[in-house]
Amino acid sequence: GVKDGKWTVLQLVEALGFCLENPDPRTRGRGIQLLSQVLLQCYSLLQEKEVLHLVLFYESRLQDHHLVIPSVLQGLQALSMCEVLSPGLAVSVLKAIFQEVHVQSLPQLDRHTVYSIITNFMSTREEELKALGADFTFGFIQVMDGEKDPRNLLVAFQIVRDLITKDYALGPFVEELFEVTSCYFPVDFTPPPNDPHGIQREDLILSLRAVLASTPQFAEFLLPLLIEKLDSELQSAKLDSLQTLTACCAIYGQKELQEFLPSLWSSLRREVFQTASEKIETECLAALHALSACLSRSVLSSDAEDLLDSFLSNVLQDCRHHLCEPDMKLVWPSAKLLQAAAGASLRTYHRVTRSVLPLLLEQYTKHPQSSQRRTILEMLLGFLELQQKWGHVEEDESTLLSLQAPVCSVVFSALTDPSVQLQLVGIKALTLLGSLQGFLSSSDLELVVDHLIRLALHEEDSQSSEAAMEAAGSLAPIYPKVFSGHMVPRLEKELQSEREESSHSHCSLQQRCLQALAAVSTHTSIVRETVPVLLQHLQKVQKGSEAGNTQDMVSVCQSLHRVALQCQQDAEGCWYFHQTVVPFLLAMAVQAAMQESTHLLGKALLEEEVLAAMVPVISAATTHLSPELAAQSVSHVVPLFLDGEVSFLPQNSFPCSFQPFGDGECLEAQRRLVALLMAFVCSLPRNVFPQQEWLLRELLALSCSCNCPFTATTAAKCFAGLVNKHPAGQQLDEILQLAVNRMEPSLAEGPCRMQALTLLLWVTKALVLRYHPLSSCLTDKLLSLLGDMELGPAAADGFSLLMAESPDVLHKGCHADVRIMFRQRFFTDNVPKLVQGFHRAGPDVKANYLKGLSHVLNHLPRPVLVTELPTLLSLLLEALSCSDRVVQLSTLSCLQPLLLEAPQIMSLHVDTLVTKFLNLTSSPTMAVRIAALRCAHALTCLPTPVLLPYKARVIRALAKPLDDKKRLVRKEAVAARGEWFLLGSPGR
Repeated sequence: GVKDGKWTVLQLVEALGFCLENPDPRTRGRGIQLLSQVLLQCYSLLQEKEVLHLVLFYESRLQDHHLVIPSVLQGLQALSMCEVLSPGLAVSVLKAIFQEVHVQSLPQLDRHTVYSIITNFMSTREEELKALGADFTFGFIQVMDGEKDPRNLLVAFQIVRDLITKDYALGPFVEELFEVTSCYFPVDFTPPPNDPHGIQREDLILSLRAVLASTPQFAEFLLPLLIEKLDSELQSAKLDSLQTLTACCAIYGQKELQEFLPSLWSSLRREVFQTASEKIETECLAALHALSACLSRSVLSSDAEDLLDSFLSNVLQDCRHHLCEPDMKLVWPSAKLLQAAAGASLRTYHRVTRSVLPLLLEQYTKHPQSSQRRTILEMLLGFLELQQKWGHVEEDESTLLSLQAPVCSVVFSALTDPSVQLQLVGIKALTLLGSLQGFLSSSDLELVVDHLIRLALHEEDSQSSEAAMEAAGSLAPIYPKVFSGHMVPRLEKELQSEREESSHSHCSLQQRCLQALAAVSTHTSIVRETVPVLLQHLQKVQKGSEAGNTQDMVSVCQSLHRVALQCQQDAEGCWYFHQTVVPFLLAMAVQAAMQESTHLLGKALLEEEVLAAMVPVISAATTHLSPELAAQSVSHVVPLFLDGEVSFLPQNSFPCSFQPFGDGECLEAQRRLVALLMAFVCSLPRNVFPQQEWLLRELLALSCSCNCPFTATTAAKCFAGLVNKHPAGQQLDEILQLAVNRMEPSLAEGPCRMQALTLLLWVTKALVLRYHPLSSCLTDKLLSLLGDMELGPAAADGFSLLMAESPDVLHKGCHADVRIMFRQRFFTDNVPKLVQGFHRAGPDVKANYLKGLSHVLNHLPRPVLVTELPTLLSLLLEALSCSDRVVQLSTLSCLQPLLLEAPQIMSLHVDTLVTKFLNLTSSPTMAVRIAALRCAHALTCLPTPVLLPYKARVIRALAKPLDDKKRLVRKEAVAARGEWFLLGSPGR
């Protein structure tokens, strides 16, 4: 009635008169409870006068019997949310609560109600409460004192934080407010199992830390407490203290820290020098960094002591001498402390490096051993990395610039050291020095190039060689003129020189030259120098006659692919690469395909391996083109394949016409080049359409009729890639119907069944990815083929193709239409059919259904698989008994993560799992033995009581693979058996 406006609240009070004035406290309590519940629902409807009368009524009831108080507090909570509360009433209510109610004697829910009333008034009546002065703070301290419930503490901590951050008067009660909150530090709380409130220890820690670190007024009380807890033995207390100290430094100044700096430094140093805990060390370093930053921020008056300088003097005094100790035990802890302090500000950086860098350079010279030199150089590297943080520094301020010559000398000497590990640190340091603006002179840069070329090409260890190439790639965009003018010509010369060495070493040098040319191509001006060198070398290799030039061509293509990927983010470089490389590769391939006689030179270019290496080059060169430039390229490339239009190709005088879609045995070589067409058209932006219908028809015909598996497969992939991006509509429906009409008779019988299956798989994948309605029809066709004796195994493997990421077509990188949850949808639609087919199938083809199922499950996101596990587990266990090695391997790799993620469900089948896994550890296939041992290892994640009955049996069975002839199998057996030995031991 009150909600509908039929009754006023005052009329309700009158109607409840008998209850509200009843001498029995229980009856009075029920009357007030009813009134409070109405107010909680209708407080927004109250008039100002009604609120006034109700507040006065409820305040008077605070003196009533203790049974009535919870209902009174509920009513006051409702009134605290009223917008029409008259000025002064909020103060009146709080004063009444502070005076009349002993809050900590109330149940948890009623205490929470009091905190809610205070929170409501603080958010709406701030100025009125501030007028109370320190009395409000003192009243709240009394309310909170002794609170133990975590739900209430979270609210209470927030109130204290608001008192401080919103500038309520704390008066003489700063210490009392600190005591009433700091008594909970460090937080010791473990949530009960199945806690419905979801409060974690971390929530309380962060909430309390926000209070303690909210005002410098707490510093004189908090810092001694933190030092005390830092000196305790409890690791959680140390961590909490360090994190709180770091938080406090954000608002403290020199005045707050001055008295406690020696004790704080002593505790931090001790922990870093002595702790075995990485977490504590990390937090100590963070706290030292924060302290140094805090002291750096403070503005000095002319007569004040420079606390930062004296603090850093102590740090240097305690750490610096450790850098000189021959045994070098405390070198790293000392270096980490110095770096933490140095990284706090530019001022601390200069103060520390001025003292430390000359010492490190001196120690490097003193210690001849490579291992010690590496340690010293790694420390030096740490300080150099800090220099990067502050960017370009004026010459007269920078310690590093004054030490330019000795620093370069040390780094260059590391690069020539026989120790690979020292070389690697030297390369890192070299890269860093190069990134510091103006540090390296032009003569230094030439020396840098010399060292990088030597390491990249002639260093025996591949780690140093690869690191040098990476360094060249990082420095090239900073110094493009130096690298294009000095490094590229040197690499070109090395590549062209015919050395009088063994063919193996020459091949290795050539390989490294190619890799180095690609690595350094990280700037457009350098790309313009390196790409012609790579293409010229490819042409030279094609004309060569030595064995192994297939691998040489693949190496050049791999280098070109890397350059293409590095060009993608730069529009100018990307277009240059595309219009230079793509026509060149097409021209070479067309030229090779025109050679009629198989014994003529150039045929290596048409081998599957080489064409497969060209595909990612053309794809990477195309994916990042703008639609306008892509359309321009389409107008040349597509007519080349459809019409034989070769005019845009370099060196385009060919002996005959190019007809890759023509009939005849003599055109087989030309048809193989459809792989390059696929790489191009399937990488175009989605809004760029080649002459689709004609092209699709030609590809469809080729994929169904070609006898060469490589050509048929690439034509099918190309067709699928175009279909996936084709706009929906009548044209697409007609093409798909044409494809179905071609596939169905070929699948039924004839010599081209395998080609038809390949086409079916790729078209199905193209449609599944985009949720096309026809995909379910094609998937059903694929499911029916699992029962085919000839095509069944290949159809089963096809489920892996449908679910896996495709490297060259039908992925997001080449703009394919890929819906976000296609795997889950495919699973939901088709796994029930697979299970049903398995139960109906004859014994000869059951393995096909299991193989298909295991492929689907292997590619499914784990959370989805875990939810479906109860219904599928029995089938997976049956798959382990299948004799097909692929099924076994796929099922094992599917089960291993499930043992970790769904231990409760897996525990129900532990007997079967143990038996199956142990049997498969004797499989003739090494990969199956390894997978079975990994699963046996993962079994130890199941609940211990479930596993203990099997412990002795498993340990005995795992003794046999310890003597396996394969090292990798023995390694897995040792790991698994060790875990089973530890099963049930204390502390595990």
